[in-house]
Formats: sequence, structure tokens, C-alpha cells
Amino acid sequence: MKYGESSFDILYLLFAVISGCIILRRARNKTEKLMGLSAVILGCGDAFHLIPRVLNYFSAGDFTAALGIGKLVTSITMTMFYLLVYYVWLGYYQEKENRTTTLVLWILALVRIALCLFPQNGWLQNSSDMTWGILRNIPFAILGAIVCFLYFRKKEERRRFLMIWLYILLSFLFYIPVAVGAGAVPTLGMLMLPKTVCYILMVLAFLLAVVKDKPAE
Repeated sequence: MKYGESSFDILYLLFAVISGCIILRRARNKTEKLMGLSAVILGCGDAFHLIPRVLNYFSAGDFTAALGIGKLVTSITMTMFYLLVYYVWLGYYQEKENRTTTLVLWILALVRIALCLFPQNGWLQNSSDMTWGILRNIPFAILGAIVCFLYFRKKEERRRFLMIWLYILLSFLFYIPVAVGAGAVPTLGMLMLPKTVCYILMVLAFLLAVVKDKPAE
């Protein structure tokens, strides 16, 4: 199990970061640069949690604090990732920005990050407190739901991003039970694997949009 999961985690991180760098190198406009930046942030942020997790499998050292801090960093970078995905939506579909929507998303993101910074989360102890797991994920789930709806509403207009809304939806459906209940039911942690697959598919869609398609405006 540890070899399979560790290999998957490492390959995912390499794919996300390398794909993001390729997108940034090939980007022809601001929207495509945001695609690359979102992929790099996703991969680098997840590395803070996944690398200590892999090392924990193969070392006798105490990685409790590293794993907890890694979760904190990942929580923040995931929030940034979905904000960038929103701005990708604006550019890719050439939508006029709705300032109210943008403001709401930024408020949700900032509230989420602020809640993550509270010491009650117990990051240094790698705590899985259910109460704080619920609190910090309420604004994150609302943010994700809004971004998911925006992509769903425009899904028929550009075939390359036809399934993005579903990848977002599934990523949250797999993530929330882990974030809230993994402390009580450790086997829920297995849901992180399909959640990661959703991220891979999103990054792949970004990569193909830049490499294969005509430029997004």
C-alpha cells in the first residue's frame, strides 16, 4: 500500500508542477498564464503535505508537526487554486466580471484562510478536530460550489472545459468527508486518491487548452 500510494503522490506532484511550468512557458495570454499558475500553486502546495506523508512511510522519524503544517499550507493553496480557477473562467469564456461575485469569492477565501490560521486547528499536533474541520471548510465549500456552478452554466460553450464543473464537484465530495471525519474514521483518507485524480484531470484540461487549442482571449 505504502509503495503504491507514495508512487501515486510523487507522480501527481511532478505532473502538476511540470504541467504548470509548461503552460506558463507556452501561455499566449493572461488567462493561460493563470492556468499555469494555478497548476504550479496546486502542486507546490500539496507537496508540503504529501512529501512528509511519503517520508513518514519510509522513515522512523516524527513527522507529526510536518504533516500538520503541510495540511495548513495545502488548505491555503487549495483556496488560492479555486480563486484562480474562477479567474480562468472569466478569461476563458470572455465573461464580464461581476464585482459582487468576485467580492463574495474573495471574502469566502479570506474567511477560510483566517479560520485555518486559528491555533484551535491544532496543526502542530496534526489534529483532526471535527468541529474546526467543519468550521474552516464551510466557506471553502461555498466557494467551490459557486465556482462549480459557474463552470456548469457555461459547460456547453467550450468542449475542452465541458467536464470541469464535474471535476470540481467530485473533488469537494471526496475532500469534505476526509477533512471533517478522517480523525474519527481513518479509512476515509482513501477518498483523497480520487480527489487527486480530479485535480489531475483539471490540470490536464488546462494543459491541453494551451497546447492544443486556439488562444483564449
